[in-house]
Amino acid sequence: MWVLPLRSTFSLPNQLLRLASTQAPQMPPCQYQPPPYKGPDYDALRAVRRDKLSPALVTHFSQPLLIHNGYMQWLFDHTGKRYLDLCGGIVTVSLGHCHPKVIAAATEQMNKLWHTTNIYLHPKIHEYAERLVQTLPGDLNVVYFVNSGSEANDLAMMMARLYTGHFDIVSLRNCYHGASPYTSGLTAHGTWKFNFANGFGIHHATNPDPYGGLWGGYRDSPVQSVRARESELVDGVCSSAEKYVGQLEEILTYSLPKGKLAAFFAETIQGVGGTIQFPLGYMKKAFDLVRSHGGLCVSDEVQTGFGRTGEHFWGFEGHGVVPDIVTMAKGIGNGFPLAAVVTTPAVAKTMSQALHFNTFGGNPIASAVGLSVLETIEEEKTQQNALEVGTYFLQGLAKLREDYPVVGDVRGKGLMIGVEMVEDEALRTPLAPQTMMEIFGFCKDQGILLGKGGYYGNVFRIKPPMCITHADADFALAVLRQALDTICK
Repeated sequence: MWVLPLRSTFSLPNQLLRLASTQAPQMPPCQYQPPPYKGPDYDALRAVRRDKLSPALVTHFSQPLLIHNGYMQWLFDHTGKRYLDLCGGIVTVSLGHCHPKVIAAATEQMNKLWHTTNIYLHPKIHEYAERLVQTLPGDLNVVYFVNSGSEANDLAMMMARLYTGHFDIVSLRNCYHGASPYTSGLTAHGTWKFNFANGFGIHHATNPDPYGGLWGGYRDSPVQSVRARESELVDGVCSSAEKYVGQLEEILTYSLPKGKLAAFFAETIQGVGGTIQFPLGYMKKAFDLVRSHGGLCVSDEVQTGFGRTGEHFWGFEGHGVVPDIVTMAKGIGNGFPLAAVVTTPAVAKTMSQALHFNTFGGNPIASAVGLSVLETIEEEKTQQNALEVGTYFLQGLAKLREDYPVVGDVRGKGLMIGVEMVEDEALRTPLAPQTMMEIFGFCKDQGILLGKGGYYGNVFRIKPPMCITHADADFALAVLRQALDTICK
């Protein structure tokens, strides 16, 4: 558990600082050479995008990138230009694009059996389920395979309501748990909500944000919020945690039938909301409170699972808790459509009250891919790399926070990193969208692809494939420094 000073003593090498200020940073070498692009014309593709695909498909940049090839941490556009992917397909590519071992596993299975329904036995789903539950503690040993994070959280909601016999569910403001009609109500992030009936029986509690919330606080990160010292830290528990739990208790007391809570959902680090971490001790206190009101505790590990936080395989382990239900997706398949819900035998039994079936969940190819991902994480020590490179990266970003007032907060753990940009340090006013996009575009032109998050879109999300190197981190830091020097000084 990280409890380090607000300001890091880490300093970038002088050589790197000189590089950032005098010349364009040099991208680390890559031995892979992409094949030439032979697809449709760029303008023709843009016309299809405009006329034939959903207008909800938003593209970044005025001239959207046409990506046609990927290899590990690298992406290549149709001209052959190489980019360091620091968003990982929106936190989905865990091991690296087109990882050879995963390709081999998928190819071998495709040559045997693509699909058969689970009314028959086929080996891979059983091999995979047995291996997956070995990564989880306690009685979390029954798996339901689905295809996406939204599906997983949808199913977890149903499980919790069936098991408890209660209807009301609580999640946190600023959370994102999916965009299906069911999970849309669970999500508390207005950017992602439509004007249709949703959220019946769902309540949103105050978000325990140590930087932007009601109270500051210490968090489990190598870099602390500048508001950390507004709280006290006693025996590893932050005093603001109790205050935020008090807000949760008010919801349970005043908005729900007494003792009739079905579930509490929480991401262990909020992803879409801008990599928000909670004050130390919050999750444990919240879980205890939820269970005293009859509810189940659901940990959404869609973005934080599979070693991304570095110190632990699952994000909830960093909070010292064991949930009743765990949902997972994205990195589980390294980009292959795969997701899962893992729960206890007691909770799982409720799903036998009626027929329940998912056509593609746990199909042979998906299971082979998922099993290969687990094996590769262990063999290539990607979790350890996330810890080492992620900590190094965070410390370098903390130096940017010290040097540039527009960098309001640097937070995260492992390779789950957020950088919140502000107009005013003291007021924490979000950086203007135009300036954010200028930085975003500058980094793209220099070969860095970042993600964006937070309600105001003012948080750079850095969640790359977990194979990135210290050299990659140095390159990204130099590009960011040059962008800030060019645009914000």
